[in-house]
Amino acid sequence: MDGLFWLLLIPAGIIGIVILVFIYYYNRIRVLSNRIDNAWSQIDVQLKKRADLVPNLVETVMGYMKHEKDAIKMVTDAREKMMKAGDNRSKLKADHELAGALKTIFALAENYPNLKASENFKLLQEQLEGVESKVAYSRQFYNDSVLEFNNLITTIPGTWFAGSRKEREYFEIGEEERKPVKVEF
Repeated sequence: MDGLFWLLLIPAGIIGIVILVFIYYYNRIRVLSNRIDNAWSQIDVQLKKRADLVPNLVETVMGYMKHEKDAIKMVTDAREKMMKAGDNRSKLKADHELAGALKTIFALAENYPNLKASENFKLLQEQLEGVESKVAYSRQFYNDSVLEFNNLITTIPGTWFAGSRKEREYFEIGEEERKPVKVEF
């Protein structure tokens, strides 16, 4: 009887360990997947916050730069695209356009001393810089979460437990973002 007990206990222990490992990896994969979704939501929140600041910026700038209508229109159009974007890819594309348009406005502001001295403009610029920092942090957190998730589901033993889960895509900036802003007067 004693030998039979051990003979049954060893396979039961192995099965128990396999079940515990399966539960651990299943839960870990779910947690990381949820973290990625949350990280994307945080990026989305910051992009919305930036888009909400743009009308105030445009209103302030319009009073000083009446003849720079193209730059103002570029910002307004980019914001509108961002607000209408439905999926993540189109939001990212619109975000890149808006970031470029805002850089142009701030570069043009260098030629308008009264605008640079305006308290409203300074405040809006500071708020936008704060949002930009939060967007950058949110992007970094998203990419770190994607890295951890992708590493887990593509390495052994995680790949055995990942099922049909696919690797997530990293947040990458577009080619336009890598180029310096061109300002023409």
